[in-house]
Amino acid sequence: MPANNFNIQGLSDEQIKTAREKYGSNRLSYKKENGFIDAVISLAKEPMVVLLLVASAIYFISGDIGDGIFLAAAIVLVAAISLYQNTRSRNALEKLKTFTQPSCKVIRNGKVEEVKSEELVVGDSMLVEEGSSVAADGVIIHSNDFSVNESILTGESLSVYKDKSKEDNLIYLGTTVASGLAAATITAIGNETRLGKIGKSLEAIKEEKTPLELQINNFVKKMVIAGAIVFIIVWAINYFRSYNVLDSLLKALTLAMSILPEEIPVAFTTFMALGAWRLMKLGVIVKQMKTVETLGSATVICTDKTGTITENKMSLAKLFVLSSLKISDPENI
Repeated sequence: MPANNFNIQGLSDEQIKTAREKYGSNRLSYKKENGFIDAVISLAKEPMVVLLLVASAIYFISGDIGDGIFLAAAIVLVAAISLYQNTRSRNALEKLKTFTQPSCKVIRNGKVEEVKSEELVVGDSMLVEEGSSVAADGVIIHSNDFSVNESILTGESLSVYKDKSKEDNLIYLGTTVASGLAAATITAIGNETRLGKIGKSLEAIKEEKTPLELQINNFVKKMVIAGAIVFIIVWAINYFRSYNVLDSLLKALTLAMSILPEEIPVAFTTFMALGAWRLMKLGVIVKQMKTVETLGSATVICTDKTGTITENKMSLAKLFVLSSLKISDPENI
């Protein structure tokens, strides 16, 4: 693919330096998070976990060490499963974020060069051909029988034919060249690309609480309020009868604990964690335990098929061999 076929000079070294100083590197950057600490904080905010922590503390204070240890062990088990699953999911998502073509071809100083994708700058003359991925957004300045698969952006599997003379003469980061070749002037890199803006917009989406989560929050609040009221009443009655502060506190705590159904949060959090664990073992990325509850209540899943689940391509699955009159796998032939 010699440069003189396109009659393109490309950027000079000085222009490349100026563009890099102005626009930065061609990298998709995301909000940095301390994954482990954030996961611990998120887990500590779960109403059921809070209820377990309170119940465990009360058991230890009231001298019921056995039940306190049991609840503490349940908390540790659920936390361990949740944090491990969260770490695995986070690592998998980080690998998806690093999806990028390691190198691409550009015309600089009148010559075709192969450079790392992150070294591309705005104004570069990028060359793309069949089978390659587009490394930045750009406008086509020359093309030959050129079409692009934009399913990563649109979900549509059909290739889109593009030409500099057409209204749609733009190519985008992450799309794949289906046929032909093209030269394009880069107009956006990194987070300023169409794909980068989509990624940044997703970070701004706030997660909504699930119906079960709202019910649990309401349930826990009612139980805590009821327990607190019972605790205060019982403590006041016993104290004014005996004037023994410690004995009154222990009796009030014991009765308050009978109101808190600690078995429910143990069962709920354990089964949610185990459900997320089983999904993870099947290769499903589970970011949060509540996903299990949401997925479990789904009866119909609506999704685009072609380009999302399927590729609109035929593939050889089985062979019927006439000589043996048997059906065989292609790899066994």
